[in-house]
Amino acid sequence: MYSLKGKVAVVTGAGSGIGRALAQLLAAKGCTLAIADINEVGLKETAASLPTPPLVQKLDVADRNAVYAFAQRVKNELGTAHVVINNAGVAVSQTVENLSYEDFEWIMGINFWGVVYGTKAFLPMLTAQNDGVIVNLSSVFGIIAVPTQGSYNAAKFAVRGFTEALRHELADTGVSAICVHPGGIKTNIAATSRFYVDPSGVSDRTDAAASFAQMAKTTPAQAAQTIVEGIENGKVRVLIGADARLIDIIQRLMPVNYWKPMSALMRSLRK
Repeated sequence: MYSLKGKVAVVTGAGSGIGRALAQLLAAKGCTLAIADINEVGLKETAASLPTPPLVQKLDVADRNAVYAFAQRVKNELGTAHVVINNAGVAVSQTVENLSYEDFEWIMGINFWGVVYGTKAFLPMLTAQNDGVIVNLSSVFGIIAVPTQGSYNAAKFAVRGFTEALRHELADTGVSAICVHPGGIKTNIAATSRFYVDPSGVSDRTDAAASFAQMAKTTPAQAAQTIVEGIENGKVRVLIGADARLIDIIQRLMPVNYWKPMSALMRSLRK
């Protein structure tokens, strides 16, 4: 079992949602925290909720130089890092045909390149001490593809492949890589997304956000608990929520034709 007490934990996207819940739980486990987010207001609120003042950094994870500077700051001020959770993420909801390159590049910069930068900036610390965990947030949309989620799927499938390759490379070392696949989590990602149309054809943001809220059954605190338990128990793949576990089963049973039962499941979850 991996002990978190006394370890240095880094969490991106810590200004709200899963990131904030992770920071709070890791602090309760005895970690020293370095937290980052582009949202300074949310980041300060998270910091204020922790029992001990963390290292706080406003950070755009799509900025490679900024991520490397953050890693250097963590090393300079906290000595090292042990647990690095690349959690920051955004969403775009639009058909492939109508998806702009600007939106595609924006989501890939945060959801994929942000994970790559966070991994590569901190990994040398972990491998040098032969102790640590890289935790990368994919999604159930890194397991199945959904209409209007082509860019999000592209990023989350990429995170999955990247993290699984890293896991194989780290085999037989003291460093591990975990890929996390959350289902519907009660966060503000839908409300703050670049939204144009959802899989059911809804183009009203308010209606779409309400539908997402109906489908999102897992709280950020529950998600954080599952992730931290995965770290402690040496898991390499973490599914969050009953919906994620069900989606995983459906995809395994119907690897090509999963969308028909999945679309019916999504409709039922809205009720």
